[in-house]
Amino acid sequence: MSTHEVIGVDRGTLKSAPFKVLKADLLAADAVERVLDEAQPSWVVNCAAMADIDECEDNPELAGLLNTELPYRLAKACYARGVKLVHLSTDAVFDGQRDGFYAEEDIVNPNGIYALTKFKGERAVLTENPDAIVARVNFYGWSLSGRRSLAEFFYNNLTNNKSMSGFTDAIFCPMLVNDTARVLVKMLQKGLTGLYHLVGPQAMSKYQFGVEIARKFSLKESWISPRSIHTSNLSVKRSHNLSLATRKLSTDLGTPFPEFSTGLNEFFTLHQQGYPQKIRSYQQ
Repeated sequence: MSTHEVIGVDRGTLKSAPFKVLKADLLAADAVERVLDEAQPSWVVNCAAMADIDECEDNPELAGLLNTELPYRLAKACYARGVKLVHLSTDAVFDGQRDGFYAEEDIVNPNGIYALTKFKGERAVLTENPDAIVARVNFYGWSLSGRRSLAEFFYNNLTNNKSMSGFTDAIFCPMLVNDTARVLVKMLQKGLTGLYHLVGPQAMSKYQFGVEIARKFSLKESWISPRSIHTSNLSVKRSHNLSLATRKLSTDLGTPFPEFSTGLNEFFTLHQQGYPQKIRSYQQ
């Protein structure tokens, strides 16, 4: 198995990560160019974004800077330096009004500021850098804060005997983030370019996802109440069916994606091995 040197870019949260970290605010003037020139990377994976839907509605200007302007600047700077760029986008660029399994060539119709700024970011990257990869993703996993992913939301509430709702009519294709990272490396090694859907192969409701988490950890699934997005008091409209077709990517890679059960098993195993505590220690 080939190994890679990892260099992270962070605003100061990471204190003791097991890899080199460059401290930078990528929205600052010339920060993108400075980081690239200092790191001299072969590949750049852009994970920076404002992903909180409500926060994007409250601060559309910052959402535009992080989700559109920053990808534009990264794409332009990477292209000028011959650095391969992967930009992470989202399944939310679709409106979810059809039966799902959207393909890369299907017409988008973003709902809200988050989806719109992410779509504009996609377009900026592919316009400025034809050698780049744009990957539409939807992943879950253990995070630095312990509160970032939907899986953590269900796990945290269930382990604290708190009731919660799960949407029965919000469909997605979750993938363990560790699998997402492994597939991204394969895409870079293969020299792929352009737009791809990188999500799990199995579509399910967010309610069913929560039930699967509960069952895997032997927690009470009865604490999760099935609910429709129509009966919830959400300030921003949510899409019904954001399942994506992954045939293009699996064909170009020549390999199928890991099954949902495989990712969930690893998510559980990582917890048993103390992985959540380990990554949180990187902030101390």
